[in-house]
Amino acid sequence: MFWHGVADRLTGKNKAAWNEGKIRGTVVLVKKEVLDVGDFHASLLDGVHKILGWDEGVALRLVSATAADLSNGGRGKVGKAAHLEEAVVSIKSTTDGETVFRVNFEWDESQGIPGAVLVRNLQRAEFFLKRVTLEGVPGKGTVVFVANSWVFPHHLYAQDRIFFANDTYLPSKMPAALVPFRQDELKILRGDDNAGPYKEHDRVYRYDYYNDLGEPDKGEDHVRPILGGRQEHPYPRRCRTGRDPTKTDPNSESRLLLLNLNIYVPRDEHFGHLKMSDFLGYSLKAVIEAVLPTIGTFIDDTPKEFDSFEDILGIYELGPEAPNHPVIAEIRKKIPSQFLRSILPNGSHDHPLKMPLPSIIKSDVLKQAPEFKFGWRTDEEFARETLAGVNPVIIKRLTEFPAKSTLDPSQYGDHTSKITEAHIQHNLEGLTVQNALKNNKLFILDHHDHFMPYLDQINKLEGNFIYASRTLLFLKDDGTLKLVAIELSLPHPDGQQHGADSKVYTPAHTGVEGHIWQLAKAYACVNDSAWHQLISHWLNTHAVIEPFVIATNRQLSVVHPVHKLLSPHYRDTLNINALARQTLINARGIFELTVFPGKHALEMSSDVYKSWNFNEQALPADLVKRGVAVPDQSSPYGVRLLIKDYPYAVDGLVIWWAIERWVKEYLDIYYPNDGELQRDVELQAWWKEVREEAHGDLKDRDWWPKMDTVQQLARACTTIIWVASALHAAVNFGQYPYAGYLPNRPTVSRRPMPEPGSKEYAQLEAGQEEADKNRKGPVDMPYMLLYPNTSDVDGTKGEGLTAMGIPNSISI
Repeated sequence: MFWHGVADRLTGKNKAAWNEGKIRGTVVLVKKEVLDVGDFHASLLDGVHKILGWDEGVALRLVSATAADLSNGGRGKVGKAAHLEEAVVSIKSTTDGETVFRVNFEWDESQGIPGAVLVRNLQRAEFFLKRVTLEGVPGKGTVVFVANSWVFPHHLYAQDRIFFANDTYLPSKMPAALVPFRQDELKILRGDDNAGPYKEHDRVYRYDYYNDLGEPDKGEDHVRPILGGRQEHPYPRRCRTGRDPTKTDPNSESRLLLLNLNIYVPRDEHFGHLKMSDFLGYSLKAVIEAVLPTIGTFIDDTPKEFDSFEDILGIYELGPEAPNHPVIAEIRKKIPSQFLRSILPNGSHDHPLKMPLPSIIKSDVLKQAPEFKFGWRTDEEFARETLAGVNPVIIKRLTEFPAKSTLDPSQYGDHTSKITEAHIQHNLEGLTVQNALKNNKLFILDHHDHFMPYLDQINKLEGNFIYASRTLLFLKDDGTLKLVAIELSLPHPDGQQHGADSKVYTPAHTGVEGHIWQLAKAYACVNDSAWHQLISHWLNTHAVIEPFVIATNRQLSVVHPVHKLLSPHYRDTLNINALARQTLINARGIFELTVFPGKHALEMSSDVYKSWNFNEQALPADLVKRGVAVPDQSSPYGVRLLIKDYPYAVDGLVIWWAIERWVKEYLDIYYPNDGELQRDVELQAWWKEVREEAHGDLKDRDWWPKMDTVQQLARACTTIIWVASALHAAVNFGQYPYAGYLPNRPTVSRRPMPEPGSKEYAQLEAGQEEADKNRKGPVDMPYMLLYPNTSDVDGTKGEGLTAMGIPNSISI
């Protein structure tokens, strides 16, 4: 009989008939090993269970939404346990790794309409439950329970997992029989009685400070300030892990080993298997790139430097081949091809040691243009990227000339810009400076005040020489911007109270002045790159959204309309932020090693957070604040752009308007009036927690919306969705296309600007473009027969038998 049962399961024969008093349904789930990259720990018993079926491995019980069990506090009646039956095999289920099981519940009309399902995992490993669907429910028809959640073995839970029907309810509209279950679920997610340390199966969303970036047990060099909960270092909250404190500082949380990526976040917040594969693949490439300088010590006298532009191009897939060195060959042999195929991003298996060619140079590389003619070097491209680059959220309109500083003059002295009318007048297309201001023609990329207070500390770090920059741009009649001046400043040598030591540079394109101008742009880019990574990207999207994710899961039930509205925009945020704390923004992490603020970076972001304003994160408000738009009620967006061809703003306003319209129409369904919103206990608890705990260091700011009107809620939800989706896309997904080629977006500068009389200035003079036209000619073939080393000029090999430099004697 046993083997007949196995055969019946494999062949699908002898299917049970649907009987009266039963509800037929299906359960869709995915086994752990299907979704976990490199997980080979499925137990032997689970392997046997795959053959014999899941019938006793999962128990499901329906919960009534309409029939209360008065003997159980009025909770909905709970039906008998049902178990999975035969699997339904389909092409889709096979390709997606899903398994669809049939299930029969004993249920009659007297038990009412099911509104939830309790799930108990009786196996040894977790599984991913996608959904449960009921057919032919008396008085309802089809009922769907969307889960999309990991269910761990039952002994790890205090009670069975519950999943509500795919309906939406304000707390006051929830069927009374389900209210206790709704409250219990929120209590579990809050986990206020569970301080940790949390395990993988825990589902706790609690707040903590950024107290896990440093490692004080390793010594003073590894100490970093605790961010959050302190007036001097305010910060958004992050998801608590509950790890033990460090030995030397009880206020700091201990860290995992560097390569351990199992930082706690609730399991449902983890990456999906495909995204994790890509994450690991790109991480592997990044690790390889980090290792290459060490490899280079065998074959390169300057292993930590790029010696030429060709060196830089060599790291890309279409660049020169990586050196055929035994060490590299050994690395290739050590990495199994099957592993590469499983984790490397699509299309990169053939070049595990190479990076894709960034878009900013792709066209020039493919047409084999000489590097000095690459488009990224032009003033036009520099200006364009302030509007349509990776950091298009900084440029603002200049309203007074010269530009003024907001730094406290009693502490820092006078930091008024040294850019004068004489520097820029000839580049204003016939306008005076005052006319240009009046006609909204002057704009500024102003990082002076951002970095000046930190420059003394930053420039004491090894390998740093950073300026604070101001970049002025003029809006031409054709709608494009033109660079007109760059100001580079250092703290005054006699002390910061004496103001700034500044120098102004203006456009030049030939001779040594052209080289100096290129360097001035590079120094300005260094400022903008650091601000982009630290503030525009990390602080203003990742860090400020995480507390909203936590608050939403703690205070809003999964059936609450605002939870359903916002949750798609929270996906992966907790996981990627946890990984960032582990490897990116931690002490001696990737950020400190590659971006110039170094160990001062996160402390700087804390100072910036002091002036963060939730209302100003709305795109229209941000554009008006920066002066690149003015209020205009005749516009559907409520603003009018002063730079009409501003791609980030033009596209962004369309997206903002669509989000805003969708959010308003959605919320109007559930909140017909403001009173309904004011009576929503979950919503009011959510917003109170957002203000007092999630962003608790700013709780006393008077700009916080009171959240007593539907309009305020719509604006808040629109802003959250905008920041998490479109704003993040604008400052994130352009990183590699624009900044993957380091000269276009350098993140550190190491030396001061060359001054006349210095060795570096002499090198620039020697390297300036030849005035003699006969040196190269139209065929671009330089005369080099008397060059001492033609075997390696500008990274290229000499060609032909005779292009071998000057030998010591007469030879062939």
